[in-house]
Amino acid sequence: MIKELILKNRSYRRFYQSEKISPSQLRDWVDLARNSASARNAQPLKYILSTEKSFNAQIFEHLAWAGYLSNWNGPEEGERPSGYIIMLYDKQIEGNYLCDDGIAAQSILLGAVEAGFGGCIIHTVNRNKLREILQLDDRFEILHVLALGKPKETVVLDEMKNGDVKYWRDENQVHHVPKRALDEIILR
Repeated sequence: MIKELILKNRSYRRFYQSEKISPSQLRDWVDLARNSASARNAQPLKYILSTEKSFNAQIFEHLAWAGYLSNWNGPEEGERPSGYIIMLYDKQIEGNYLCDDGIAAQSILLGAVEAGFGGCIIHTVNRNKLREILQLDDRFEILHVLALGKPKETVVLDEMKNGDVKYWRDENQVHHVPKRALDEIILR
């Protein structure tokens, strides 16, 4: 069961925008993150949720979508996420968030996959502009934006060749992600 969820949990970048995510679904997925492990149990992460079309459009404008797909500016209208979770670090709670962001993001995305959705962790964000839109004070640092929706693309895992880690799309818009062999990553 967990292996199936992990293999389905890909970085989806195109969605059926008309397939809505409810605010309660986003809350349920954040609740998975809330109940996940936290370094020193500090729990310094906070979240901003969006399922509103106009707010989603404002968020979208400040995201970069796929570094290796240099000729692609992100999903077109109709293929954009129907929800976002903006992950914040509350600096007043703890001096460091350590690995909490990765644990929380994985928990959220596994919850989304289990519910028939998918997403992408976006780290390349115009944080200054997004901070203005969100009217955040200095105690919060924007860590990531999780773009969520019903996936509209096929993502396949390929065997890595010649150490090339770059993902790519074929002529049918199938998204290919090279992975290192298991024996390559286990040293002993």
